[in-house]
Amino acid sequence: MIRRRGLLAAPLLTAAVPALAQPAYPQRPIRLVIPWPPGQATDLAARIVAQRLSETMGQPLVAENRAGAGGMIGTDLAAKSAPDGYTLLAGSTGPIVTAPLVQRTPYDTTKDFTYLGITGLSAYLLVVPPNFPARTAGEFVALVRANPGKYSFSSSGTGATAHVVAAWFHALAGLDVVHVPFAGSGPALTAVAGGHVDFSVETLAATGPLIRSGQLRALGISLKNGSVLAPEVPPLARLPGCQDFDGGAWIGLMAPANLPRPLLDRLDAEIGRAMQQPEIRDRMAAAGLEPQHHGADAMLDYVTRQSAAFGDAIRRANIRIEG
Repeated sequence: MIRRRGLLAAPLLTAAVPALAQPAYPQRPIRLVIPWPPGQATDLAARIVAQRLSETMGQPLVAENRAGAGGMIGTDLAAKSAPDGYTLLAGSTGPIVTAPLVQRTPYDTTKDFTYLGITGLSAYLLVVPPNFPARTAGEFVALVRANPGKYSFSSSGTGATAHVVAAWFHALAGLDVVHVPFAGSGPALTAVAGGHVDFSVETLAATGPLIRSGQLRALGISLKNGSVLAPEVPPLARLPGCQDFDGGAWIGLMAPANLPRPLLDRLDAEIGRAMQQPEIRDRMAAAGLEPQHHGADAMLDYVTRQSAAFGDAIRRANIRIEG
């Protein structure tokens, strides 16, 4: 009888060993792939959160900048990494939402990633030269709508997120305007300040210095609820027909697809706790980003809705990248 009890107990002990022996996560440094060069907004935001996670998770998050192809090179690298929690991606609207809608990408954003959390939003401002006749967003829409094809807007490039955000606003407001693409937001905004182009819809970080120096005027902001970084600028969503306009470019953390649920839950919780810290939020704001947190499930919902809205705007404006 003793031998029989021992034989029966043996499988129970064996089954319990893997659970007991499962190592706590993380056991070694975590690679954080940043698909942009140092100093870019995604890089700044990712490093702010990574520093906090390194402290709370007991292992360093090691940033690795893998820039190129509008963020697609580093994004693809992360997508093809092992889903073991030791490779994370600093994701953003450009390579995750905009790029797949306007060109072929080497990854599938609906199948190749686990969404962990949004940590910040980059607001876009509708800006005009100081002498532009409209003084408010409402006056702007009325003037431009009454003169189809007369007014021009600049962007940082065809198919860039700024171009798509602008196209979304134009579609909702019923505006017929001429697109003038530039190689980057700097020259695009310089053209507006110089009076060569009538307006632009560009990031708060890019437009801020020109607004403060009096070279541009801000008429509206793309975030539906406004921004603590520009509380004096009214949301464009208040305009008739634009109530669904919420055009922030998000920045957040992602992982390869099929990340085990316990690791997803751990990272989701750690990111949420980090974003509750006033120091983290202040550093985000100092980098020109609205410190706004969406957890794993909320992030997936946000990205899904943004993709649908951007897709509609791209079809209406017939935006495409050749080649």
